[in-house]
Amino acid sequence: MDFFVLSQVKEILVIEDSMADAKMVLWALDKNKRGKSVVNLMDGVQAITYLKNRGERRKPDLILLDLNMPKKNGWEVLAECKADAALRSIPIVVFTTSQAPQDVRRCYELGANSFITKPFDLDAFKQAIEVIENYWLGLSLPSD
Repeated sequence: MDFFVLSQVKEILVIEDSMADAKMVLWALDKNKRGKSVVNLMDGVQAITYLKNRGERRKPDLILLDLNMPKKNGWEVLAECKADAALRSIPIVVFTTSQAPQDVRRCYELGANSFITKPFDLDAFKQAIEVIENYWLGLSLPSD
């Protein structure tokens, strides 16, 4: 008998240096009980090391990326991921406080899949994360 698995645990990589913002993202992701694991890394160097040292392990299903981080900023992480054949298919949603048109344009030029400004209101923040999760882990077909 042939069958297929309709759901599997999805991995979300959150690259966020603000502990407060990271906790809010994790809190919002926890509200939707869809099977997932969440990894939070605090800077771009950690993120690139984590992504490149995965070997044969499955890639994250989604990356939520802040722009303003120490050591290696979000633009550098985005550019490095999209230049790497093993990483470029991972959807990257830039989730940042910036609303600057030049930041939005630069992120899309570097290959971002989406650019979303973090809402300051807690309910709006939770709703934004829910929409991101529902789209990228629910409606959107995976590239692999």
